[in-house]
Amino acid sequence: MSERHKILDSARLFALIRKETLQMLRDPSTLLVAVILPIILLFMFAYAVNLDIKNLPIAVVRQSDSIKAQDLEARYSGTKFFVVHPLREMPRAKEEIIRGNIRGIVLIPANLDDRISNPSLGPLVEIIADGAQPNTARFVGNAAQFIAQSWLFENKNFGQIPNNPMIEMEPRYWFNAEIESRRALIPGAIAIVMTMIGTLLTAMVVAREWERGTMEAMMASPSSVIEILIGKLLPYFLLGLLGTIICTIVAVFMFHVPLRGSILGLLAVSSAFLIPALGQGLLISAATKNQFLAAQLALFSGFLPATLLSGFIYERSSMPLPLEIISYLIPSSYFVDCLRSLFLVGDVWAVFWPNIGYMLLIGAFFFWRAAASTTRTLDGK
Repeated sequence: MSERHKILDSARLFALIRKETLQMLRDPSTLLVAVILPIILLFMFAYAVNLDIKNLPIAVVRQSDSIKAQDLEARYSGTKFFVVHPLREMPRAKEEIIRGNIRGIVLIPANLDDRISNPSLGPLVEIIADGAQPNTARFVGNAAQFIAQSWLFENKNFGQIPNNPMIEMEPRYWFNAEIESRRALIPGAIAIVMTMIGTLLTAMVVAREWERGTMEAMMASPSSVIEILIGKLLPYFLLGLLGTIICTIVAVFMFHVPLRGSILGLLAVSSAFLIPALGQGLLISAATKNQFLAAQLALFSGFLPATLLSGFIYERSSMPLPLEIISYLIPSSYFVDCLRSLFLVGDVWAVFWPNIGYMLLIGAFFFWRAAASTTRTLDGK
């Protein structure tokens, strides 16, 4: 086979990689997108997205002056979950919740002492929550109820239970004992950031060459399509790995998220993910050949689905069936699972291998479509 018709020639491939690396290093915007932007986005995700509910303003309406009622009110004031506004009248509390100044109301009734000894008179407390924010409302209801029940059971002389043995429950939380949402969100945020960077970087850089006409010049050279694709994407693949490592360093040393897995596991799952991310950007650039349109499509097809459907914030199993099916076509869904296992559990290769396989399969599809689009565009096939 002649040099001109070789599918993969090492000398030509090395020359293309060298050319692309030098061009990448000369372009400050590329390094800005690949190195600085991930850190900025990670900080934004870490501080802006927080599912830990603390210091919620609620009103405690105490209609009884008994010692028990005062002690129960103090129990609500002493928790980190609520900031208590003590009130004595329900109309005032209802006005505050309508205005949005508080998220819930805990009513301590006037006959609290009688209800303790005779539960048939009514519940220990009455709880009203603002349903405009359903998740917060559920939390207010559950937390307020738990505090009242805990207070009741800790006071063994109340009610009809003093002679019964106390049942103590000690909850244990594996992998995230502190129940900090940041420890689950930041690994997912790394996946979202790298989705955006990998897809956006490739889409814009290659589209820029289409606009300038240099891509056509490269395709007219003796280099094959495979050589051009590998030579163009390999430097950005390495740059994407660098971005992932930088994000990991920030997560571990600045946000104190433990990395219980190994660097080998991190590089393996990150490498597998970058293939579909870069392939998607390449396909977008080959289809649009315009930087502005490529950037818009990269954000629309990469960032939004990764944020909403990957399991980063919302459980995929709780989504409607059509959306859950679509989520399995998104590479970041598998990357989020791998990163959370890597950070919180360790190297669980039984989890990694299937996810790596799915990411490589999706990446192969993107590269196949990108190569086919590029060939048809230049050769008219």
